[in-house]
Amino acid sequence: MTACWPGDVTLGGVEENQARRVVDALRDRGVEAQVAKAGVYQFGIRVALPAGREAVWDSDGTAGLEAQVMGNGMLVGFVPVIPGSEDFDDVQIVDAIVRTDYDQPIARQRTTAPPPAPALPRAGGVFRRFLDGFRYR
Repeated sequence: MTACWPGDVTLGGVEENQARRVVDALRDRGVEAQVAKAGVYQFGIRVALPAGREAVWDSDGTAGLEAQVMGNGMLVGFVPVIPGSEDFDDVQIVDAIVRTDYDQPIARQRTTAPPPAPALPRAGGVFRRFLDGFRYR
């Protein structure tokens, strides 16, 4: 991926604009997702789960796609690194997140994705570019 702005550098894990695209695609499928800002130039994808839990995907700067499942601020499970995920494109990342079964402490990938739910509005709405400081196209 080509970087256009200093905040778009990839330091392992997900680049900021890629995180935005993945979150938008997840919301289009009806998945409650948002960009997770884990640190300086560290971004991930936060997915809301039932029972007040959330999965934070790829915010630790590692090359492979993985997640921590948090409940009330405590680690309650995780998704191990998905083999080959360091070369995934946006569509493959969305598919992997959607196919994950979070019901066990060590999550696993389902063979098929559940059907999409009604699309959710994109975060920020009309003011999205203003709130984000015009950092992306």
